[in-house]
Amino acid sequence: MKFFIDTANLADIKEAQALGVLDGVTTNPSLMAKEGITGRNNILKHYVDICNIVDGDVSAEVIATTYDEIIKEGEELAELHQQIVVKVPMIKDGIKACRYFSNKGIRTNVTLVFSPGQALLAAKAGATYVSPFIGRLDDISTDGLNLIAEIRHIYDNYNFETQILAASVRHTMHVIDCAKLGADVMTGPLSSIEGLLRHPLTDSGLAKFLEDYKKGN
Repeated sequence: MKFFIDTANLADIKEAQALGVLDGVTTNPSLMAKEGITGRNNILKHYVDICNIVDGDVSAEVIATTYDEIIKEGEELAELHQQIVVKVPMIKDGIKACRYFSNKGIRTNVTLVFSPGQALLAAKAGATYVSPFIGRLDDISTDGLNLIAEIRHIYDNYNFETQILAASVRHTMHVIDCAKLGADVMTGPLSSIEGLLRHPLTDSGLAKFLEDYKKGN
C-alpha cells in the first residue's frame, strides 16, 4: 500500500518524507488556500517545491470544468515536473479529458468519486488513480469503506490497472481498514500516518526496558 500525504504544507511533507514511508502527495485548491498559497504563479511554483521534496507522484488539480480548459490547464501542469499527476474532476468533461490525457501518456487522478459507477468510468477512461472520498461519505452517514470494497471488487473482475487511491482519510483506522480492503494508495493528513506508530504497550514496554537498563548500569 502506498502512503500519500494530503496537504500543501511543506513542513508536514518534509516530516512525512523524513519518516521514510512517503510515496507521494495529493493536494487541492482548498489545501493551497489553507496555506495562504494564492495566485496562479504561486500555486504552480508550490507544486514544483513539493516535487523537489518527495520522490513520488504529486497530484496537481485543475480548476477548469470544461473539456478544452481542462486540457489546456492539465498540459500546463504536466509540463511543470515529471512527478506531476493531473487531477481532474469526476464530471463528463473530466472523463473526456482523462481519456485524452491517457492517450497522450499524461498520468491522471480522477477526484471527487463517490460511487462504484463513477470509479468504473474513470478506469474505462484510463485513469492512473481514482480517488473515492471515504471521509466525506462518512460525514453523511454513508459507509465510505464499503465504496472501497465495491471498487476493488469491480477492478479485480476486469483487471483494471487504475489504482484505488483512498482519499479524505481522516484517521489511523481509516488507513488500516483501507489496507485490509486492498486500496492501492491512501492519502491523508500526517496525523493519520504517525498514528500508526502508537500503541500503549509499546510505550510501557520501552519504559520498562529503559528502567531495567538503568537498574543494572
